[in-house]
Amino acid sequence: MLRLWPPPTPDPPTLTDDELAEVYAYPEPLDRPYLRMNFVASADGAASADGVSKGLSSAPDRRVFGLLRRLAEVILVGAGTVRTENYRGARKPSVVTGEPPRIAVVTATAQLDPAAPLFTDTEVPPLILTAGGAPEANRRRLADAGAEVVVLDGDRVAPARVLDALAERGLRRVLCEGGPHLFGSLLGADAADELCLTVAPTLAGGAIDRIVVGADHQLRALRLVSVLSEDHVLLLRYLRDR
Repeated sequence: MLRLWPPPTPDPPTLTDDELAEVYAYPEPLDRPYLRMNFVASADGAASADGVSKGLSSAPDRRVFGLLRRLAEVILVGAGTVRTENYRGARKPSVVTGEPPRIAVVTATAQLDPAAPLFTDTEVPPLILTAGGAPEANRRRLADAGAEVVVLDGDRVAPARVLDALAERGLRRVLCEGGPHLFGSLLGADAADELCLTVAPTLAGGAIDRIVVGADHQLRALRLVSVLSEDHVLLLRYLRDR
């Protein structure tokens, strides 16, 4: 993997694993949850192929995907993405905690299958962040399956409440893996600090599903801080320019 930006001197260096970790290191110190978003998209803007993001992935993308997980303390994801991508617990330990990062699922209804791999194939119990209006029976099933179920105030799961719940558990290095509706909610609240975007060298065509879905159309500036490339794949890192 080559570093293209910031401009290398004299030639683009091939990054070692340690150097790649430096590129994606979280800022220090952190006194609040820092929200990093990670997505893959085709060159024409599609967020999935055959209905799943894995259809756009590649070896360079998987390398950075795994690294971002190891740098995080918690992986934040929407319930729809958990079901579509058939999520399970993270495998490799976080470099911060020494154990796999928790999977934190945002769901207004707590409508998840307790027999799914998220609950049955994990070393760390998942964290379920749900709304006060979620059926009690749903919440109880997930708790019985070993999850920590956190009921947030209100009929919807507000981004500020989600980040507060993570902060209360000492989880500040947050990696959000989607999906588009969760990203739209977080974007609407201007809660995202960083976007890591892999651009796959492919054209999806047809109807394009974007990495973000939501009613908020306000433009928010980003600052490009790194560009990496391997096998025609671009790996972009942006910081929210506040």
